[in-house]
Amino acid sequence: MKKSLRSVIIPVLVTCMIPLTEAFSQEEPLEAAVLISEEVLPNYHYEYVPDFTYAEVEQRIKSMKTGMPFELNDKIFSFIQYFTVRNRDYTKMVLARKDIYFPLFESTLEKHEMPAEIEYLSIVESGLDPQIKSRVGAMGLWQFMPATGRMYGMEVNSDVDDRMDPELSTEAAAKYLKSLYRMFGDWEVALAAYNCGPGNVRKAIRRSGGKKTFWGIYNYLPKETRSYVPQFQAFLYVLNNLEAHNFSLEEPTYPIEYEKIRFDRAFSLDRLSELTEICIGDLEHLNPSIKRRNIPESNRSMQVRIPKSKALYLKENLAWIGDSLGSQPTVLLASNSANLVTVEKAVASSTSNRIAYRVRSGDVLGKIASRHGVSVTQVKEWNNLTSNLIKVGQTLYIYDGKAPASERLAENSSGQLTYTVRPGDSLWIISQKHSLTVEHIKRLNNLNSNNIKPGQKLIIG
Repeated sequence: MKKSLRSVIIPVLVTCMIPLTEAFSQEEPLEAAVLISEEVLPNYHYEYVPDFTYAEVEQRIKSMKTGMPFELNDKIFSFIQYFTVRNRDYTKMVLARKDIYFPLFESTLEKHEMPAEIEYLSIVESGLDPQIKSRVGAMGLWQFMPATGRMYGMEVNSDVDDRMDPELSTEAAAKYLKSLYRMFGDWEVALAAYNCGPGNVRKAIRRSGGKKTFWGIYNYLPKETRSYVPQFQAFLYVLNNLEAHNFSLEEPTYPIEYEKIRFDRAFSLDRLSELTEICIGDLEHLNPSIKRRNIPESNRSMQVRIPKSKALYLKENLAWIGDSLGSQPTVLLASNSANLVTVEKAVASSTSNRIAYRVRSGDVLGKIASRHGVSVTQVKEWNNLTSNLIKVGQTLYIYDGKAPASERLAENSSGQLTYTVRPGDSLWIISQKHSLTVEHIKRLNNLNSNNIKPGQKLIIG
């Protein structure tokens, strides 16, 4: 009996999602109850769907601190039941994506002095999928139509669609929602207007006799909008009471830390991946607004996100990578969309002499930096360190900028002067150092392109 009860009851709970009280009320309730306490409960994990009452949910909502009014009613309760019992897979999917985007949402909403709870609206809009498209053509985390996206400064063309850019679309959504709040003076009504448009909300207000709350105009709103705000409130409750409904993740998904690079040219992400050994999947994930992996000439000034773990390598090799991507020598580096650095400055640091220092017992970053005449910030940046913690035996790279260019010059067996390419070099940079043209260097070395690699020997005279 024990074996058959385990094999029958658990699938019933998973597939039918009926309350536990019903699952164990049909046959041999006493023995079933004994089995629950002795062996079934410890093995439920994800399969276990806790039962709950309206009063319990209402009490949990009252204990929540929110920046928006939140009172339970039958409509909201039915959606809470749906997302915690009948469609738990959707909630788990949202939960897996939550930590990727919520930090961005929270910082943007805080900047605009808006209630933090509004971040849950993106769950209703897109399920936290930045590339999802609706049947009417709305795109992205916040589901902007093309015209509205352009109105808020987002580029929408055949190659790039900024509606899929998490930062740009979140900024636009915050501005639009804030304007709707100023229009109606109520956040729930503003959310309704975000879904069906301010015109439909004004019509509902008129038809209701001038009522100005969401529940006051509820019966006069489009059918989809009547479900829209309750779904938002249901997720606001569920994601703040995960433990009560047995939601957890064995493998949470975390965002990839990144820096922004502006190459100021048309190029493909495939080529960037090839040159830098950055996973093309990571580049696509960090840059969802780029279609077909190509940045066109019309969008040459857009910034590309790269994994922060590759930032040091890119800085060291910035010039030749940029040169290899296209024909123009200008490459700009941006960190968090600010502090642009010219290629000359980037090359000056990347081509300076590099020292490999092995951390010894008693060393701290400040002591090491002082010993080499550099700052702690520089040491951390050069080694991609996020804190001041270092370990004995760890290798740190330090640049002193004192290596003379003559150390890279030599004569080959034919008596020709050669130059050994170093990280950060490009044909353009080498040509400037030795008063040559790029075409002259290419002719001397039978080069068909501008691509060069560190360690390569070039004839320069």
